[in-house]
Amino acid sequence: MEQVISGYCRMTDQSRLVEVEYTPGCPPEADCAWGHCLYQAQCTIGQAIARLQAGPED
Repeated sequence: MEQVISGYCRMTDQSRLVEVEYTPGCPPEADCAWGHCLYQAQCTIGQAIARLQAGPED
């Protein structure tokens, strides 16, 4: 599954679009520093990627 997420990136101090590829059971691959970013807990993009990794809400 591929998804594009938009939001503000604190690392680059600008808004951006991040392309995320995700296969259930595997960690997401994003074209940003997600997984190694200092700000990912506060980042709207990082939070969206974490929700994607958690799976659909029932």
